[in-house]
Amino acid sequence: MNRRLLVPGALALLLAATSCSTGPAPPQPGTPAFYWGAAKETWRTGDILKTNDNLQEIVQSQNEFTERARTWEIIVSAGIAQGLTDLSEGYEAGARANRANPIPFRKQMDALRALASTSNLELAEAVHQYLSQPKTADVALEFEYPVGSAQQPPATKKIYQGMILQDSEAASYQSAMVQRGVLLALCDFLGAPDDPAKVLETFKAGGVKAPREVFLLAAARALQKGSALYGETKLDNPQRLRMLDEQALVILQNIPETKESKTLSDKIQGALKKLKT
Repeated sequence: MNRRLLVPGALALLLAATSCSTGPAPPQPGTPAFYWGAAKETWRTGDILKTNDNLQEIVQSQNEFTERARTWEIIVSAGIAQGLTDLSEGYEAGARANRANPIPFRKQMDALRALASTSNLELAEAVHQYLSQPKTADVALEFEYPVGSAQQPPATKKIYQGMILQDSEAASYQSAMVQRGVLLALCDFLGAPDDPAKVLETFKAGGVKAPREVFLLAAARALQKGSALYGETKLDNPQRLRMLDEQALVILQNIPETKESKTLSDKIQGALKKLKT
């Protein structure tokens, strides 16, 4: 029998089976449900920057995923900002170490600081929107424990010694540093600074929630840390430094005062007083 004659029949049977399927249709591209699923998938594979892009698509409108995406976005943007800032400092050190050829390091440093600045601004906006929503006692985190390690990647030593990385190694290094930043941010937002093991156990237990006061205090700390990027020796942008620090103070006004929050508030107010008018 001619196999070519079987192909149309097989296709017809396949189409018939597909048309009779009663399963739910997958989310349509461009919808919040589509981006929510995409964010979970890219998070699972460790592509944090793409996860951030997907979450940004969701929070641009009010939909069934907005609030869940926004709390996730706060942690992700804080972690990306810190990871990229730490990475930029490595390249700055590399430029000093490699006096014969510092330009590649400085170019990377500048590019990374620009990206970190974008994440800082996304964090500030996400927190602002979060504070405008009705208060809840706890903040539910509806995502899996992240990929990555809290340890410095092996390439860190090379960069600080002024060694130029191959493109593939540099890309892997950046990815690892972003993953590290997000993991450490997650620990902070769950009230377990620098303790990934404790956070992992929390995720294994399921139903992960952060007390509102703990979550917001971590957000204030992230903004205060992020504001340092705009100091005179870095991006030298006092307006953005002030904006982030003032946003951090607004957060602190929305939670009960503790010794830790007061210390942070005093530190921020001291920094603001030193700014040029």
